[in-house]
Amino acid sequence: MKSMKLLVLVLIASMTLLAAGDYSNRRAPGFSLADSHFRQHDPQDYKGKVLIVEFMQTTCPTCMLLTESLLQVKAKYGDKIGILSITTLPDNYQTADKFAAEHKVPWPILFDSGQVMMSYLKVSPANPKVNFPHLFIVDGTGTIRYDFEGAEDAATLSADIDKLLK
Repeated sequence: MKSMKLLVLVLIASMTLLAAGDYSNRRAPGFSLADSHFRQHDPQDYKGKVLIVEFMQTTCPTCMLLTESLLQVKAKYGDKIGILSITTLPDNYQTADKFAAEHKVPWPILFDSGQVMMSYLKVSPANPKVNFPHLFIVDGTGTIRYDFEGAEDAATLSADIDKLLK
């Protein structure tokens, strides 16, 4: 049992170290995107707070798992953090509203034509791959500190957020 706990702790620590991926430690690209109620959202509105920017699709099973972790994180930190989920085609206002209602998502789901996603994920002919979900944790100065591909658990996300809130 002790060896299993040690293994879990080592895996969590390793994942945290690997979290600062290829897209981290640079200024977060700016944007202004609308939600399903046509309200604009801009990362500058969260200056001084930790901001989580998530690229997702409403039909993605892994995105649904990540949403559960984000709900736990939001419950823990409240207004100390902001969360913006960003989706692209084939999602639309109806699919986003349905996803938000089914999963009780209190933060906005924004719509991107692809330009914002391309700037965050550095999409280019040399790097055309996009996997969902992809999550960025941005510090209060607007610098990407951590990025994750896939679903992360709330404990890993909380550990990174705790470092940024100190």
